[in-house]
Amino acid sequence: MDKRVKATLVVLITCLLVAGILYAVIKTGPDPDISDNTTPTPGATSSVTPDPTLPAETPADTPEATEETTPEPVEERPGHLVRTDYENYQPNESGEIPIIMFHRFLEEYDGKDKEYTTTFREFEALLEDLYNRGFRLISMKDFIECNIDVPAGTMPMVFTFDDGTPGQFSLIEENGTLKVNPKSAVGILMAFNEKHPDFGLKGIFYVNMDIGDNTFKGAGTLKDRFEFLLEHGFELGTHTWGHINYKTQAKSAEDVINSLGKNQKAAYGILPDLEFYSLALPYGSLPQSDALKAYLREGTYEDIHYRHQSIMAVGSNPSKPSISPDYNPDYVPRIRSQGMEPVLQDLTWWLPKMTSDRMFVSDGDPSTIVVPEGRKDRVDTSKLNGKTLITY
Repeated sequence: MDKRVKATLVVLITCLLVAGILYAVIKTGPDPDISDNTTPTPGATSSVTPDPTLPAETPADTPEATEETTPEPVEERPGHLVRTDYENYQPNESGEIPIIMFHRFLEEYDGKDKEYTTTFREFEALLEDLYNRGFRLISMKDFIECNIDVPAGTMPMVFTFDDGTPGQFSLIEENGTLKVNPKSAVGILMAFNEKHPDFGLKGIFYVNMDIGDNTFKGAGTLKDRFEFLLEHGFELGTHTWGHINYKTQAKSAEDVINSLGKNQKAAYGILPDLEFYSLALPYGSLPQSDALKAYLREGTYEDIHYRHQSIMAVGSNPSKPSISPDYNPDYVPRIRSQGMEPVLQDLTWWLPKMTSDRMFVSDGDPSTIVVPEGRKDRVDTSKLNGKTLITY
């Protein structure tokens, strides 16, 4: 074949091959239905049948596809834990609850009332110690109702203050505004609660209304002082009119009724809805007859009816919870705080003995009562008041 003819054929064949390749590329280019954005069209379905032998694809990290897990424990609010892994921390809501009794607070010890005086420095140190040991404050009302709302694994405690002294609480005036005195038990508690909000800002103050404006003596009126305490979550109880010693001074029903009715009537004169629902017995004293003791619980003075849901003793040990078959609301034990001189069974004596295997250990949920299986007989189910009993 002529060389020129051969060269022409080669050129033609090459051109045909190139044209074929270009056509194939254009024909098989990117599918116009597929884009770089992988978000599927709403309502669209895939035409591809998945291979059942292959593992399912992991969904994209969208809110709908995140794995649903329940953290353990659950933190419902800062510092507050609810736990259901009972075997791990062993809650016992049939255990004992310490109720602490305070009297005088001073900057420096003055040599008086050695058993009943606490300095502010000692109180600050005590709060740190109690917090680190796992105690948390509850109100007297919550104690009575066993409405224990403290973090899981912690132990409830009640603070009580007798006599209404200014070291316990007083107000000062700054630039025309009434403020809590920082050199008072309440002032120290409020400052501590700012550092540890889960500790609780609770306590009940038992007052003698016959001393009038000398109650929490300081700035403001008695009404101002009572309102401040109540607005900040504290409570007020009765300590009798005249700080009566029931053992030696209560000779008749009238003596008992007057001591309590007068106190309640005076409270209504300050705040019309201030009902004293708890009584702290002066000196821990009781009338000598059962007939007179009944008037400690309730009675009527003139047109005033009083009724006490708890009657507090003086000293000496932690209390049974109110759901216990052994709980006696007519004589609830308290532990005195250590004064300038230690006393047998005061708080310092008790602290090493108040271990988690003895005390009320919370599960964090006030609507349940959780106890080990072997201690369910320590719960009076008639007192649960709608709460659920759980054993483990």
